[in-house]
Amino acid sequence: MDEGRRERVETSLAGTVAEEVGARLAPVDAELERRYPGDPGTRQPVHTVYVPGDAFAAGTPRAWGDRALAALDEHAPDAASLASVLGLDHALAEDVYGRVRAKLAREPVEDLRVDFEDGYGNRPDAEEDEAAARAARLIAEAHAGAGAAPYTGIRVKSMEAAVRERSIRTLDVFLTGLMDAGGLPDGLMLTLPKVTFPEQVTAMARILGAFEEARGLEPGRIGFEIQIETSQSILAADGTAAVARMIHAAGGRATGLHYGTFDYSACLGVSAAYQASDHPAADHAKAVMQVAAAGTGVRLSDGSTNVLPVGSTGQVHDAWRLHYRLTRRALARAYYQGWDMHPGHLPTRYAAVFAFYREGYERAAARLARYAGRAGGDVMDEPATARALAGYLLRGLDCGALDAAEVARAAGLTRADLEGFAPRRRPPGAVRGPFA
Repeated sequence: MDEGRRERVETSLAGTVAEEVGARLAPVDAELERRYPGDPGTRQPVHTVYVPGDAFAAGTPRAWGDRALAALDEHAPDAASLASVLGLDHALAEDVYGRVRAKLAREPVEDLRVDFEDGYGNRPDAEEDEAAARAARLIAEAHAGAGAAPYTGIRVKSMEAAVRERSIRTLDVFLTGLMDAGGLPDGLMLTLPKVTFPEQVTAMARILGAFEEARGLEPGRIGFEIQIETSQSILAADGTAAVARMIHAAGGRATGLHYGTFDYSACLGVSAAYQASDHPAADHAKAVMQVAAAGTGVRLSDGSTNVLPVGSTGQVHDAWRLHYRLTRRALARAYYQGWDMHPGHLPTRYAAVFAFYREGYERAAARLARYAGRAGGDVMDEPATARALAGYLLRGLDCGALDAAEVARAAGLTRADLEGFAPRRRPPGAVRGPFA
């Protein structure tokens, strides 16, 4: 363009065309905002610990942390030994090991679910009533004091006919106990297992709505997770992806999709020896879940391994290597949460998570800094990538893998700056779940 010359700009469309298109697409815009509000931008726990209803105690999180530290003391007493077991980069080993021990001392459990389903079984009604009331009391006391996991709740039985009434009653007893003890705590989590049809999700939403009305709570206050454990939840009889319909059947209350490794594998006829979270059947199910949840604000969680780190040091090391590998594999596939079934899994959960973020944060920070400053580099990033980079750093900060000061030094950005790249998108009037 010649200096000082201004191009003549002409158009051909009538001004009413844009108005007409806008009017036609207004319902689509509203539907897009309703169905795909985006990630809530709040902290997501890196794991969920399941404890049977009759085994849960006020000191459960601390007890798990103490047992995990004892396992490290016995089987990997220093950074070099843990690095040797897991194949950790020795340049990261000291930092990761120190952070793991600090995490186990400070906040050993990020998300705890008191289980009234498979881990609890079928008990006399009076016994389950008492256990549910006890869980409510202990959780309320923990949140009123110190030592509570940031996220806590229960897994009820399913909405299948044989256990439906028991599931509803346990949920009612538990939530009533919390309300009577002072109200629902922040970070309340509820899990609905073995979901097969979207109508079961709608039923759960109806139950929670009725409870909110009965206790004068804001509509939509209580959310819940959907556990994907059946083939029908992935592919419905008509060939559609049932899990996508389940998310929307929750009416905005769905907060998470949790993959159930062993129930799902068994449903497909996978032999017990091959039931694992890296089986091709598991990868297919989780890929469908991931696509269904994208943009909805519903978080994903991987399942668990049933190989426990117990026995001789050699057996513990073998179990640790497996758990570490599966956790790293899940993180690379954008499954940032998983189940831990034993205190001995905590060292490798945090070692995998911390190594994942510490290995890549300097490069991620540098890329985001170049993007923010519009500087050049060997990678041309787009706004979507900048959001992913910021989300990566924020997750690292939330779990304790990274420190705000080191991220600020590397990126020249504060946490508020990072959140600006990964904004919360929550349309006015949206149903508010426990992460809000």
